[in-house]
Amino acid sequence: MSEHWVGVDWGTSNLRAWIFDENDAPCASLASDQGAGSLSSEQFEAVLLSLIEDQLPAGKQIDVFCCGMAGSRQGWVEADYRMVPTRVLPEPSEMKIFDAAAGRLKVHIVPGVAQLSPSDVMRGEETQIAGFLAARQDADSALCLPGTHSKWVRADREGFRHFKTYPTGELFALLSKQSILRHSMQDGPTDQKAFSEAVIESVDSPGRFLSALFPIRAEDLLGATEGHSARDRLSGLLIGLELANAREFMDRRAITVIGADALSERYLSALSIIGISAELMDGAEMVRAGLIATRKQCQGEST
Repeated sequence: MSEHWVGVDWGTSNLRAWIFDENDAPCASLASDQGAGSLSSEQFEAVLLSLIEDQLPAGKQIDVFCCGMAGSRQGWVEADYRMVPTRVLPEPSEMKIFDAAAGRLKVHIVPGVAQLSPSDVMRGEETQIAGFLAARQDADSALCLPGTHSKWVRADREGFRHFKTYPTGELFALLSKQSILRHSMQDGPTDQKAFSEAVIESVDSPGRFLSALFPIRAEDLLGATEGHSARDRLSGLLIGLELANAREFMDRRAITVIGADALSERYLSALSIIGISAELMDGAEMVRAGLIATRKQCQGEST
């Protein structure tokens, strides 16, 4: 394992790590539910070590490249943001590099990316995007990264140019679990018709979004819809509102959605409903590629 190294994607809710061999191929994949949001800065080292310790060589320091919330203000060690416009990959001087676990680990924390107008930040997504761009020659890419806080990004191989964050997932969680609408949120098969109609409604008339929310509850009370349709209607209204506002990213180009779960498929469906071409790239694959490219950059290698 003389040339092995570790790549880490530390999200708010989950931790993922990969052991890479000397050819940058993942030879082990590890995961934990100990996300950054539940840890104090003093706990990160022990949590990571407990996850990867069985994979570490004896008596030798191993490199760890870490993206995501480990570099946040509430994380392990804060890594400053790089301001757009900025290069795709950080320079070694922009990384936070330190020894940990009594010298067994040499940790490199990837900085996030930020912009001032409008004010916005990202951590973790920049590494997924770097992985996507490392294998592409597109002059100009429009990217959508669905999640609790969805990101829409304009970038090319020269760097990040502009992005926006939409707290669509967080709003869905709040409305479906803490508002009056929670009483109408029932599990059941996907109601694609309800979802599609809601997407179109928000895209065509985003100003009517607020007045479209309470009828979700009223229709349930009056028996006008199937109970399980409410969840899909709320999802469609919120994603449609996001798409209506993100039109600037859809001008004359296909959209690439970077993700892996059912939420990403839902975004592909919503884009198709409004006539926008899109492709899906696996989020885990992209973050691995981004960590590999970041490590090569720090070693002075061409990507």
